[in-house]
Amino acid sequence: MILAIETSCDDTCAAVVQPDGRRALSNVVHTQTEHARYGGVVPEVASRAHLERIDGVIEASLTEASVALDDVTQVAVTVRPGLIGALLVGVAAAKGLAYSRELPLVPVNHLKGHVASAYLADPKLEPPFVALIASGGHTALYSVDADGRMNLLGETLDDAAGEALDKGARMLGLGFPGGPEISKSAKEGDPKRYDFPVALKGRDNLDFSFSGLKTSLLYKLKSLGEEGTHENLQHLAASYESAVVEALSRKMLRAADIHESPTLVVVGGVAANGLLRHRIGEECEKLGLRLVVPSPELCTDNAAMIGAAAARSPIIPFPDYLGLNARSV
Repeated sequence: MILAIETSCDDTCAAVVQPDGRRALSNVVHTQTEHARYGGVVPEVASRAHLERIDGVIEASLTEASVALDDVTQVAVTVRPGLIGALLVGVAAAKGLAYSRELPLVPVNHLKGHVASAYLADPKLEPPFVALIASGGHTALYSVDADGRMNLLGETLDDAAGEALDKGARMLGLGFPGGPEISKSAKEGDPKRYDFPVALKGRDNLDFSFSGLKTSLLYKLKSLGEEGTHENLQHLAASYESAVVEALSRKMLRAADIHESPTLVVVGGVAANGLLRHRIGEECEKLGLRLVVPSPELCTDNAAMIGAAAARSPIIPFPDYLGLNARSV
């Protein structure tokens, strides 16, 4: 059994995953609420919260899986990218557990973890495929070859999609995290009311940019004024969300066409967005493409995806990992 730990941002996570990385026996996530008052994640607050909760979360994951620590055969942990202080808490816990029981350790890249969540969503999935990672910190397109290697096709040149949603929500006076709050507000809105820009529409360009979209929203709010913004809040949210989704779906479908991929994978926190799931689902059905999108709880940060990635990652034997360190990028 693989005991996996994930602490790259503000979620303290642990999971028990079967050795093939296709099924999670448990997946415990403790989401920190301390950051809501600040409108964003505060690194030092996140690190201290991880320290307070990591032991209890690991214990809960073993209990939920009905697995004893003696049954664990390897420990996996996110080592990059992320908030360095938060990562160090998880790495220290993983090294301590592995060393005390003379177990091997598997360092996992957080982005590979997101892609690996697709194997939990569809245990029959096999590469090659094209994957979109869309989260609060990352937005990128990858081709995953038959050997599981990830090749970068395009990425954001400024903000990530989730970051653009968070900042848009803040400008609209909505809560944090911004993605779910914008989706709630957009439900009764008209997504065509305002024509917000979608950048980098060039035929073969697979990069993303969301800075112009944020600027466009800012100027629109200034022109509407406080009263006009309040009256049109739902339409503003719907139009803004639609522009983000249009950018993501347009580039992903273009990547599938260029690389002749019959299978598309959408992962990361923004993959939980209902409009994105619906729009890409419709397009894939029209084009006869296979689409794999994990359930919302596997889209946001979690340790099950780290365990799934560990099944396809190099193992560091005991005790060679004692010098292992975390990296923020």
